[in-house]
Amino acid sequence: MQPDFPEKGNITPPQTPPSNLQPAVLKPPRPVLETIFAFPPNRDTLGGTAYLIVGNSANLLIDCPALNETNEQFIRQQGGVSLLFLTHRGGIGRAQEIQKMFGCTIVVQEQEAYLLPGLDVSPFQYEFTLTPNCSAIWTPGHSPGSSCLYFTCAGGVLFSGRHLLPNRQGKPEPLRTSKTFHWRRQIQSVQSLIERFTPTTLHYICPGANTGSLRGKGVIDQAYEQLTQLNLAALRHTQPLL
Repeated sequence: MQPDFPEKGNITPPQTPPSNLQPAVLKPPRPVLETIFAFPPNRDTLGGTAYLIVGNSANLLIDCPALNETNEQFIRQQGGVSLLFLTHRGGIGRAQEIQKMFGCTIVVQEQEAYLLPGLDVSPFQYEFTLTPNCSAIWTPGHSPGSSCLYFTCAGGVLFSGRHLLPNRQGKPEPLRTSKTFHWRRQIQSVQSLIERFTPTTLHYICPGANTGSLRGKGVIDQAYEQLTQLNLAALRHTQPLL
């Protein structure tokens, strides 16, 4: 006896059970201060936070955000990017693709510039004026060319990269890790910032990582007062974090 097979056209394919999982929605950059937007942490820069300053005569990007459709569309909606400032080598990410996409010039301290061969780079030594309201300050220690960007608006904003980061209490401090280039120089760089600014010229810090410690605030406020509370002498003896 021949087995009774179903006819070819009547075979019912196996059914895939319905899924409750929705496609991941990428978060857009969020405003943290007037004209300043923070991008979500970027895996390409080990969780680094990049920022965009809009309308400061030229849109300015600080460090590299993740290169995805959400971020690209947001940047284009704001009018693109004219300058990309890198606070340190860890913020490079996909700088080459960003420069190609937006035609922006990259500004970076000269000791990090060699890591960007073939790109349109404007290296600087100690200080550099990017726009009438933005200037770069060399703050070595975390890396040889670690630098901060100072923005004069909103009472004074310092984009600190990984030179100054929020600790678990959300307070700014230099954090020593196993990859810190020169810890004593980093402490000296913090001291130079304290000597440079005043309570009326430095209101906020926008850190380049650890932004989850800010618990949704987005920025470190009362920045100058908090820096002056650091015990720099004691910090010299800090052991590296793992």
